Amino acid sequence: MCCLLACWGAYRLWNGGPYPEVDPHVVATRLAAEAERVENDLALPVGPGPLPDRMETGACYYRGLRSLAHIDQARRDVRSFSLERETTGIAQDTARAAQERVRSRLTRQGWKPVSQNVSPMGFRFENQDTGDQIDVDWYEPTGTLVVLLHAPCGKIPDGHPLEEPSRSRASATA
Repeated sequence: MCCLLACWGAYRLWNGGPYPEVDPHVVATRLAAEAERVENDLALPVGPGPLPDRMETGACYYRGLRSLAHIDQARRDVRSFSLERETTGIAQDTARAAQERVRSRLTRQGWKPVSQNVSPMGFRFENQDTGDQIDVDWYEPTGTLVVLLHAPCGKIPDGHPLEEPSRSRASATA
């Protein structure tokens, strides 16, 4: 029993904690729905552009001591997800009022502020249940209000199209 615990401990030390399994479609749907709620809260006089056709995915890295053996090498089976929308030509007073409406709703719904200084006119909130984050920034030179929604790293199911082809073939033959 002691040997089993030592092996498990060594495995965990080397690999770190596992990433949660995620369904990319569920994550995309969740982020798109939240983006719509944020757009409704912003209530801007100029409508934003249409939602992007797809989510952007980001690299995620090995955990534990194994990360030292794979420095700057992303995992093929783990991705983060993000969605960005921006609207230009927004005056500062309009942007501040819109941001305050978003901030109020997120606070009421239990989202926690994790940064108030994303930019001089920006903030970031995090959903403690999902780990999703929302950044809302306004950039004075262009009057651009940017909303970025981000879902944390999650393990993609084997054989999912987001996986690299070499990984999918290896899974199918195993």
